[in-house]
Amino acid sequence: MLEKLRKPSVAGQFYDGDEANLKQTIEECFLEKRGPQSLPKITPGNKKIKGLVVPHAGYIYSGAIAAHSYNYLVNNGFADTFIILGPNHTGMGSGVSVMTEGSWLTPLGKIPINEKISKHILKDIIDRDENAHMYEHSIEVQLPFLQFSAKDKKFDFVPICMAMQDYDTSSEVGKIIADAIQTTDKNIVIIASSDFSHAGFNYMSMPPADMRVDEYAEKQDKLAIDQILNLDPEELIKTVQNNNISMCGYGPVAVMLVAAKILGASKAELLKYGTSYEVHPGSSCVGYGALVIY
Repeated sequence: MLEKLRKPSVAGQFYDGDEANLKQTIEECFLEKRGPQSLPKITPGNKKIKGLVVPHAGYIYSGAIAAHSYNYLVNNGFADTFIILGPNHTGMGSGVSVMTEGSWLTPLGKIPINEKISKHILKDIIDRDENAHMYEHSIEVQLPFLQFSAKDKKFDFVPICMAMQDYDTSSEVGKIIADAIQTTDKNIVIIASSDFSHAGFNYMSMPPADMRVDEYAEKQDKLAIDQILNLDPEELIKTVQNNNISMCGYGPVAVMLVAAKILGASKAELLKYGTSYEVHPGSSCVGYGALVIY
């Protein structure tokens, strides 16, 4: 029987479609001044990482910020399996969708889905639905960073795409994921793929007349980031909704926080914040945050 293979959807758009160029781009993300300024090398650290928040824009804009999350990950031993949660930008598929078999392909090679854990997660509100994943970029763009950081270490993953991001949904999904992780002795890290504010003309979210668009994005994003640092998923969602913060993956972040707390996490750190304005100043910008929960 042929293996199910999910081919890359945004290679050549969000990141290079050529293997050599992609490796060079990711290397530059780590080394540039907005990045951690060192290349990733897996070393045993003393932090038991439960979750990460990582942006998912084009690498030219958010790659250096994302590199901070992955740098922290490799400095604390990497992981065997990653549960990657991303928002549903395409509108395709069901409300909460998991893929349970096959592999995903990137220009750096194939990554297998962990079938055992994904099938354990497949219950209640979570559906098996490949359509949601077909053209969605929020999970895909994390994979080359993991492959680059892993070097020769083998790992697998579970992709979960969320169209529904309310607190009840996020809480239920978080509990299901925590339960699945508790059934295994594998080292598993949950990655919440999210950008923060989408501010300015392009996004119909205008700053006050006396405030630059990136300053407005950062002011808005601090409200959400403070709730992540408080490990408060319910207050995160309320804060996003009450302040009209155009953060696209607050549901995945809330899920990760729910699960991480069940699994014993007690601390969160903001590793780096930045905006696309730093790369391309203009009338619009997107905010990016790299955070770790352990």
